[in-house]
Amino acid sequence: MHAITNSGWIEVVTGSMFSGKTEEVLRRLRRAEIAGQEVAAFKPAVDDRYGETTVGSHVGRQWNAAVVPSEGEGIWEIRERLNGEDVVAVDEANFFGPGLVDVCQRLADDGRRVIVSGIDQTYRGEPFEPLPQLMAVAEYVDKLQAICSQCGEPATRNQRLVEGEPAHVDEPTIVVGAEESYEARCRNCHTLRRE
Repeated sequence: MHAITNSGWIEVVTGSMFSGKTEEVLRRLRRAEIAGQEVAAFKPAVDDRYGETTVGSHVGRQWNAAVVPSEGEGIWEIRERLNGEDVVAVDEANFFGPGLVDVCQRLADDGRRVIVSGIDQTYRGEPFEPLPQLMAVAEYVDKLQAICSQCGEPATRNQRLVEGEPAHVDEPTIVVGAEESYEARCRNCHTLRRE
């Protein structure tokens, strides 16, 4: 809680895949724990890449997390499962529906520090809801960059690959994956198949 305003707040950590979003969230959670704050972490049920009940980074760091539904009223389980924690982290916000914005707002209104991470753009380079909405209502936003796998420049895009080739523009928006399905790319190296 902010000492001056006696209020909670929302922090958003966003960027492309492989930019270190989850690493940054884990760093913030470790620091909160060192400061003696109670911490709760949540993740969407659809993401089981690093274990069903853990928030995990691509480099192997993990934190125990509660799994919650990503759509509908089930998203309110985040608030219902809390037991007085000061700090609430939500990983992979891009897999949640628009209701996550209201949940985070309510948690901050309750005086909690809310840390949210997720990808801000789809593989098409379009805004990936609900991140743009969360960024708009957050007190703090950090947009991280990866390194382009093609040219080495700063990367802000997610290049989805299908059998090693850029995905077609009509592919589904959500496909859970890691290095086998995605690369970080700069604007110039990012491509979509349209034929």
